Amino acid sequence: MINTSVSENKQLLMPKNFIRVLILLIILLGICVLASLAFGSRTIGWTELMTGLFNPDVQSHEANVVRQRIARTVFSLMCGAALGVSGALMQSVTRNPIADPSILGVNTGAALFVVLGISFLNISSPSHFIWLALVGAIITAIFVFGIGSMGSGGATPLKLVLAGAATSAALSSLVIAIMIPRTNVMDQFRFWQVGSVGSGDWSSISTFIPFLIFGILIALFTAPGLNALALGDEVAQGLGVHTGMLRLIAAFGGVLLCAAATALAGPIGFIGLLATHVIRLIIGPDLRYVIPMSALSGAIILTISDISGRIIGSPSELEVGIVTAFIGAPILILLTMKAKMRAL
Repeated sequence: MINTSVSENKQLLMPKNFIRVLILLIILLGICVLASLAFGSRTIGWTELMTGLFNPDVQSHEANVVRQRIARTVFSLMCGAALGVSGALMQSVTRNPIADPSILGVNTGAALFVVLGISFLNISSPSHFIWLALVGAIITAIFVFGIGSMGSGGATPLKLVLAGAATSAALSSLVIAIMIPRTNVMDQFRFWQVGSVGSGDWSSISTFIPFLIFGILIALFTAPGLNALALGDEVAQGLGVHTGMLRLIAAFGGVLLCAAATALAGPIGFIGLLATHVIRLIIGPDLRYVIPMSALSGAIILTISDISGRIIGSPSELEVGIVTAFIGAPILILLTMKAKMRAL
């Protein structure tokens, strides 16, 4: 009884470095916001930046540039937070440390349905994009999990990654096949295909907010049960967790967040993988803390990638999806090699 109580008390304890990491992430987030407002095809100085933010009566070119970048920055933070939390949920549901919406093909499925809606239904509203993306993401997630569950051993991490990679490649080919003969669709979404937050505006943000809030609430609500699930299904069931329903709800939250971000910004990869993996290494596996920290970490990583793309591609810009792919692909290879060596 004593050991059990001690164990339960330890489970309730906050990670010892949580506050320090939280403060550090908040500082980094503030720096990212200022950098996102200052850097681009035209660099804005500190005085001009403050003027644009706090003097609405000033209508100089630099002040107007700063105001235009505010929506893009907010949109970038929201997309990064959504993808970070989505990654945390998918890793927990699949019990796969390298699971990510892009690796499992979920965002490609969302992208396919958005392109289908534009091409054949003449849909152009961001709110309709989200619902199409949600349907595509759910169907793809079910398909990938079904394929990955076949054969002996059930849905192992390696089988899920392979099923996701194969599905993503097939769906990407379908997207290209649909778009090539339709120049209007290609013109509208040629940058969206690789993932970009450059089109983010206040309309997109207002459409995104309900989905972001609902998805994060689902993540926080399921976090205690997912902590128990990490101990194994039998242990979780012994603790009173309905594992099937828990997986369904948590997976829906992850797919919802991924689909909303993909519908509005395009299929941006590796944010969920990077954000969650870094946070787990720093503060441990407790999802009650990993989820909010993954939101912060995802927002920071995506915003830094967006800023880097603007600086590297100046006077134009390099889309954020390309930047995250360059960063995330080598890290994924290293993590996969490490997991294989551990298994051996």
